[in-house]
Amino acid sequence: MEMPLQIIQGDITKLRVDAIVNAANSSLLGGGGVDGCIHRAAGPKLLKECQALGGCETGSAKLTGAGNLPCRYVIHAVGPRWRGGQDRELLVSCYQTALRLAWEHHCQSIAFPLISSGIYGYPKAEALRVAVETISAFLMEEEMLVYLVIFDKSSYQINHALLKDITRYKDQQDPAEDNILPDSPPHAFLLREAAVPFAAAIPKSLQDRLNQRDESFSESLLRRIDASGMTDVECYRRANIDRKLFSKIRTNRAYKPSKATAAAFAIALQLSLDEARDLLRKAGYALSRSSEFDIIITYFIERGLYDVQQINETLFYFDQTLLGSA
Repeated sequence: MEMPLQIIQGDITKLRVDAIVNAANSSLLGGGGVDGCIHRAAGPKLLKECQALGGCETGSAKLTGAGNLPCRYVIHAVGPRWRGGQDRELLVSCYQTALRLAWEHHCQSIAFPLISSGIYGYPKAEALRVAVETISAFLMEEEMLVYLVIFDKSSYQINHALLKDITRYKDQQDPAEDNILPDSPPHAFLLREAAVPFAAAIPKSLQDRLNQRDESFSESLLRRIDASGMTDVECYRRANIDRKLFSKIRTNRAYKPSKATAAAFAIALQLSLDEARDLLRKAGYALSRSSEFDIIITYFIERGLYDVQQINETLFYFDQTLLGSA
């Protein structure tokens, strides 16, 4: 199972997806950066197709075959040059038009570079925010696997103020203050919280104990979705979860999700920190001060920040597993 939106590091020309997006110039005849790499990898057939298109306006996109590339299509999107943010809507339009073209050509997967963030000068943090927000809005309505491809991790940037604040928060965490072991099984929490000695709390038979077990992660999640007023579809899309994975969780009471999946649902449901810990506990996990992933999740929940994609941008920056990972 794969997340509908993934931020990855790699070479976009080598991805086996239905379509890749080229950060093109208005002539569509090739250029530097990603544009040049795609044309070189695709070969002369791609240039010949582009010559027949007669160029493309800024903020729009056009589709061709892929030449020698392993994908089916190349979608050439012409982003704006940075002018202090005045042309933000043109950058949004690039992503919207490319996604619409992919959808019209029945693509199930598409890969984007960070459009306009190279020689066109768009600040990388702002370009990233536009990309993630626009793609996320599309995925709330349609199903498609979308990759946002970062070629050079050293050039990846998130909001400076956020980075400074979360780094300070991480530095303030003291693992010694944890009173539970990370990822302890659910019964460990119950035993530590029991008001009676362990021996007195043991039921007379194993069957009695099994009959008294807590609700499962699946039962807890579905109950919380119903209480939230969300539909199932709205919840799993907010969580950046694949429909097939959600179907497994719904139909299998004993399904054990990954920690990243459980945390994604806690964020999608906008749970408080105590509620989030309870939901993760149902899946057998804890939030610990000794884990960077856990600290980042806790940071966002404590501040009431429930944007899964913004959290994933931060997790990617710190080389952590992204929310929604199966």
